[in-house]
Amino acid sequence: MEKKGSVYELDGRVELKRAIPLGIQHVLAMFLGNISPLIIVCGLLEMDAGLKSMLIQNAMFVAGLVTLIQLYPIGPVGARLPIVMGTSSGFIGTAKAIGAQYGYGAILGASLVGAVLEMVLGFFIKPLKKLFPPIVTSLVIISIGLSLLPVGIKYFGGGAGAEDFGSLNHLLVGTTVIIVILVFKQFKGFLNDSSILIGIIVGYILAICLGMVDFTQVKESAWISLPHPMVVPFEFNMQAIIAMGIMFIATTVETVGDISGITNGGLDREPTDRELSGGVMADGVGSLVAAVFGVLPNTSFSQNVGLVTVTKIVNRFVIMTGAIFLILCGFCPKLSALFSVMPQSVLGGAAVIMFAMILVSGLQSLSREKLDGRNGLIVALAIGLGVGIGNVPEVLAQCPAWVSNIFAQNGIIMTFVIATVLNLILPKNKDDQKEEATA
Repeated sequence: MEKKGSVYELDGRVELKRAIPLGIQHVLAMFLGNISPLIIVCGLLEMDAGLKSMLIQNAMFVAGLVTLIQLYPIGPVGARLPIVMGTSSGFIGTAKAIGAQYGYGAILGASLVGAVLEMVLGFFIKPLKKLFPPIVTSLVIISIGLSLLPVGIKYFGGGAGAEDFGSLNHLLVGTTVIIVILVFKQFKGFLNDSSILIGIIVGYILAICLGMVDFTQVKESAWISLPHPMVVPFEFNMQAIIAMGIMFIATTVETVGDISGITNGGLDREPTDRELSGGVMADGVGSLVAAVFGVLPNTSFSQNVGLVTVTKIVNRFVIMTGAIFLILCGFCPKLSALFSVMPQSVLGGAAVIMFAMILVSGLQSLSREKLDGRNGLIVALAIGLGVGIGNVPEVLAQCPAWVSNIFAQNGIIMTFVIATVLNLILPKNKDDQKEEATA
């Protein structure tokens, strides 16, 4: 039952002394997830440490700003729901493939075009919902998890290309982070929700004690500085735009699922078309703003959907305090530098769990579907070809360059395309047709 004037009411006003810690709790649930995609992609592309620190600062600012837009819409943009936004880990694989071939500027140029595409999709979300049933969205989430696991393991060992990759120090730090997270996950409430951040802090302290951290960049960074837009020039490459555009369609499907999860889990109802449309358009606007500030695309965070479902805290004012905290963090370069110099094995310990949980989330969603002959074929082919080609990209080496550049090294896009096409062309049995007609 909804409680008037409480944290369980969408628009109820809550006292600051209660709203602030609950709002920060929501931020803690996504704080690491918001900056880890940038840390990972910057590491893979061997970008300058100073630039990486600036991008991390921008990521925090953008996440807070776009969360406010979701909470308090501007015209049709925004869902007016307790949605927390942040840098999407789902784009890591695509960004890695584009960046390795065309550079970071091409990632941002493709993100800018993809953001506009998602804004347009938001206007037509009602008819598009029928094209992306749970069988498709589940497979997209599974492929994202599978594609990220090798990235997490490389970080666990100290980072790809590191001279001391796989050293005992890196393995000790990564394992310690995992153990701490597992321990705190056994508690309830705040400690459970903050277990990943606590694990990172403990692992970071251990890395410092082992002499693995150089704080020179932190000392040289300013305490206060404005976020800097246009830190990396845009570059527009058609193959990069196509690859990123497909990912934006896939993440639109994921956002629809997140919004449905929040309204079902926190408000005990289905989302309205206005909420779905506004939420998806805010995703697009957020990704556009993110590109301007040199940050990877912004989307709704599934971690916070789970937090809403468990706690039933849906109050927009509460979440707003967390968004403001994120914005304030975006004005502190020293905090960004502190994360920038963190050994990659610290992040790796948490990344292994986070990326594997994305896979688990997809499996849970898939388990609710009937894996009969038709659906079984969709799952088998989408995962078999999508993930398989993503792991053996050289199989497309003899294809036209644009095919290889878009689909090779990126099982997520291949999985999404195959699942969507098969879902449209394979005939449904009579029971499924009856269920659709009833719905």
